[in-house]
Amino acid sequence: MKLAPQQNKNSSQFRPWLEGHGSKFLLFARQQTRSIADAEDVLQDALVKLARKVEEGSFVGGQDAWIAFIYTQIRREAIDLGRKDDRRRKREENVVKDDRSLGRDIEMPLFEGGASQDETRRILIEGMKTLPKKFSEVISMKLWGERTFAEIGEALEISLNTAASRYRYGIEALRKQLATARLNEDI
Repeated sequence: MKLAPQQNKNSSQFRPWLEGHGSKFLLFARQQTRSIADAEDVLQDALVKLARKVEEGSFVGGQDAWIAFIYTQIRREAIDLGRKDDRRRKREENVVKDDRSLGRDIEMPLFEGGASQDETRRILIEGMKTLPKKFSEVISMKLWGERTFAEIGEALEISLNTAASRYRYGIEALRKQLATARLNEDI
């Protein structure tokens, strides 16, 4: 695919400019973020926005103005990333708080019962550990977190139907493990 003359001109100007300033931008991005990976992501997002504006012709100013734009954009992207991470961390902390309080508020059948259920409990706990994480987290949120599939989907950023399917597949896998244990007379 050939670039249009304007695109080719901009890309030929962009490469040497980036080689000359890229390390400075990355250092600045690193100071604005919590990790080098975040800094690289923020810098990439800022450069993509600049490239789009230049390509569209909506950027006012030449290469001299690119530097100020990139520094400003890195700062904005870092702030947005920090806010997003803080919101996610807060949601995760709330889930942990909910999980801790649930032990006092509801009955949890997996952890109840006498000696007759010890083997079943042990097999279920081991079974949960062997399930793929995507199944075990949905089962935990549904059974012990008492969440709806819609809430689970929102928390895991998946659709409600995907959450329900993962729950069904995980429960089915646990049933098979229990059936195998019964056949082997482990319980």
